Amino acid sequence: MIEASIKAVPGLIVIFLILAALVGAPTALIAKARNKPWPLGTALATYVVGIVSVTLLPGDAGLEAGQCDTGVPEHLFTSTSSLLNIALFAPGAFLAVLLFKRPVTVAAAFGCLSGAVELIQSVANLGRSCSVTDFAANTTGAVVGSLAGALWLRQRQQPRSKPVRDLLWGTSLALVGTIAVGGVFHSRIDSVDVVAMDDQKKNLAESAVQADEWINTAAKGIYGSDTQVRETATERRGSRLKITAQTNRGSIAGWWPEKELESAWSSNNRGDEGTFSKQQVATVTDKFARKWFPKNVAGSKQLIRSIGDGPTRAYVVSYRRHADGVLLPMRLDLTVTTTGRVIGFTAKAVKDPHLPSVTIDEAEARRIAAQATGLPTESTLLLAQQIKGKWRPLWLVGSGKRDVAIDAATGELLS
Repeated sequence: MIEASIKAVPGLIVIFLILAALVGAPTALIAKARNKPWPLGTALATYVVGIVSVTLLPGDAGLEAGQCDTGVPEHLFTSTSSLLNIALFAPGAFLAVLLFKRPVTVAAAFGCLSGAVELIQSVANLGRSCSVTDFAANTTGAVVGSLAGALWLRQRQQPRSKPVRDLLWGTSLALVGTIAVGGVFHSRIDSVDVVAMDDQKKNLAESAVQADEWINTAAKGIYGSDTQVRETATERRGSRLKITAQTNRGSIAGWWPEKELESAWSSNNRGDEGTFSKQQVATVTDKFARKWFPKNVAGSKQLIRSIGDGPTRAYVVSYRRHADGVLLPMRLDLTVTTTGRVIGFTAKAVKDPHLPSVTIDEAEARRIAAQATGLPTESTLLLAQQIKGKWRPLWLVGSGKRDVAIDAATGELLS
């Protein structure tokens, strides 16, 4: 808090001196007018002004209004920030005990002051940061200062003022303050775990570096060892990172930390004048797919079709997996030239979902679709698809310009 205050509040010392003079001088005059010792009271009043100056003067740092940092750092009471906050409240509590001779009440009062400070920082748009860590450190400082004051009084053989009443008042004040401040925080303030956010940012940065290294290695493996990565872009998707790289040979994208490639497309996307037969292309592609996409290839069926004609034609090699006749969501499509060069690919690695049993056969699906549309059916496809977040086996029946979706487990018409 103190480090942030010095950086965030321009002219803090000047403002403190002005406020100290405005408060300290009247305090001293009033004490003299009542024929009471004025140095101790003036010192305490001035110190409280210092606490207010450090904690509540507007700055340009902090969370948004209505938020409070509830994160607990690893070194709660030993960090520089916490030690400074303990040091901020301890002298004030010490002076107050010497003045009032009620250490329990003083500790509770300074604890309530700390809670009030954090509450004001959270609700007022001051550009200051409310923090549970600061509250804990400030309250610790109040207790340390009060204990030091009590020991000082004992060494000087100065009696405490009404110890029993001090205990009752102090305990009651602490209880009421805790309930009041805690109630306001619970009902009006949003908790923000800055420690977790910082750790998350750190982990994300580290993951981004690792993902960058991985995509660089993958690019060289796909396009050749002399491939040069010109730029990379990282996008966070939930707990994963999607990383895309642009190289001198083409683009490539994949997912981290799964290390799963999603797509690539060569900048040289024209067919080669090669002599590979369809079977040779299938063999070369299968070796490539098993190296880079083992999860997609396992248990899948390879399909191959040509695009174009002549020596510059290319082939699209697809891998699909079925379970009980249902096309599963996994996808892998590769475009390969007649020299065996992979021009590009798209992949979708999805864990095979657990599906209910299919009870509607193709004939029944066609009947349901024809009854719903009044049109003859032209095509059918049985595949797995997510419906309201759950995987279901679906018949897609083509009827003219309209496709009809039917739940293959229940026969329910979905569209």
